Amino acid sequence: MSSAVAAFLTIGAAFAAASEAAYAADPTRVVFLSRIQFAVTVMFHYIFPVLTIGLGVILVYLDGRSLWTSDRIYKEATRFWTSIFALNFAMGVATGIVLEFEFGTNWAAYSRFVGDVFGSALAAEGIFAFFLESGFLAVLVFGWNRVGPRMHFFSTCMVALGSVFSSIWIVVANSWQQTPAGHHVVPILRDGAPWVVNCTTMMRAEIVNFWSMVFNPSALHRLVHVWIGALIMGSFFVMSISAWYLLRGRHREFAIRSFRGALALATVASLASLASGHLQARNVYATQPAKMAAMEAHFETERGDLTLFGIPDEERETIRLKVAVPGAFGFLLFDDFEAPVVGLDRFRPEDRPKVMIPFATYHLMVGLGVFFIGLTLVACFLWYRGVLFEQRWLLWVFVFAVIGALAANQAGWVAAETGRQPWVVHPPLPRDEAGALILSRSGTVEYDESLGLRTSRAVSPVIGAGQVVGSMAMFGIIYASLLAVWIFVLNDKIQKGPEPLRRAGAPVDEAGGFLEVAARRPAHLDKLTGPESEKPRGAAGTGD
Repeated sequence: MSSAVAAFLTIGAAFAAASEAAYAADPTRVVFLSRIQFAVTVMFHYIFPVLTIGLGVILVYLDGRSLWTSDRIYKEATRFWTSIFALNFAMGVATGIVLEFEFGTNWAAYSRFVGDVFGSALAAEGIFAFFLESGFLAVLVFGWNRVGPRMHFFSTCMVALGSVFSSIWIVVANSWQQTPAGHHVVPILRDGAPWVVNCTTMMRAEIVNFWSMVFNPSALHRLVHVWIGALIMGSFFVMSISAWYLLRGRHREFAIRSFRGALALATVASLASLASGHLQARNVYATQPAKMAAMEAHFETERGDLTLFGIPDEERETIRLKVAVPGAFGFLLFDDFEAPVVGLDRFRPEDRPKVMIPFATYHLMVGLGVFFIGLTLVACFLWYRGVLFEQRWLLWVFVFAVIGALAANQAGWVAAETGRQPWVVHPPLPRDEAGALILSRSGTVEYDESLGLRTSRAVSPVIGAGQVVGSMAMFGIIYASLLAVWIFVLNDKIQKGPEPLRRAGAPVDEAGGFLEVAARRPAHLDKLTGPESEKPRGAAGTGD
């Protein structure tokens, strides 16, 4: 194994050296390649947090129904989806660790600037979220017949709550980059004096009001939208697998119970995404109008038309093949069809985001959201009529609709992150007392760049493009392997399906509660690795 790792690292180093020679003449490639690397790793990682949040809520529902009704089907469903949850949790932890190292290797200047803010948020995630989630995960996964049903349900709730808490602090940290608040920017001191590098004073953001940082202007809007996206992802994931079982005529009762609960959640979440998206669009326009203009390819400040389809042409500042609703963009923002909407012409070219990617991903997200609303409402109507599970065509749609849920979640983040460029920490908008934008003599917004950080200045100054390419190649192999493992294990669990409950010895559900089990553990009266019936009866109280 060690020789294989050494060979792998040697190949990566050689590839990096060769790439360094090829790219040495163009230092701007470091920024581009570092952005690509971080985008790929974070997008792969993001598959799993949204799944665990969504599945966590569904597990609470199923375990709660099992506790309330004592129906074995709900318990079988809880056990099956718990095994899927544990797999996704493990993948999320493995893929998330890489991101923290990338902050130090590729984005050292960024880490210096935001370290005080991000440090507190990530510490809060570890203390309040990760320990809560991982601590109770063992009881959730391995506690069957070892703790009482109430304790197991409590553990399910704590794991789901831990997943939600984790998302809070990550979204808070990211939202602060979009709409910073509760801080001031000061020089970094070395030996009591400002640290100067190449005639430039190094600056950093320091928190002066923790709760203002947490409740920055975009945090709540973005957090709610992330939660809704996670619920859609989790529910469509469950419906996809359940629909596949129904089409194959397997585990019918289990699949129907799982599908119904997930459909109810998906319907509510899909409708909620419409309201949440509308409110967030208004928030984005108020705090980052350049991003909103890029998402709609709104080049000139004038009446805002809502583009349904088109191909942005940034060079000519127009939309080819445009299909739009006149004035609807302004109506959604201001309740006025004739209201002028700030366009990209109010920002200097170097301060504008590129249009194509945020425009395409934003419209993809919105289009998929509308599709989810229609699909779930049709399914609910057929459920009400009692013919839902006889519609094989619709079940096939649900089998593949999970791909759309994944694409919508990814597209939303891509639109948000590319739309804030060229800033990695967006400086505040200059506004007057009435809230209107303050424009320069040229009619454009001029930011105070000392209060923000451009992406081009956030990378580590000592790394080369070849090193980034080499690490991308190695990460590509590792992540491809992780993806293959995830698909293999997931497929294996789906093919096997839920295991019917078998009575093996007296479960703790009947023998006592959590405290009684804890009291019996020192005497080795129970095993964590097998049913009580496997234990030699003569070993009770003897410690083997």
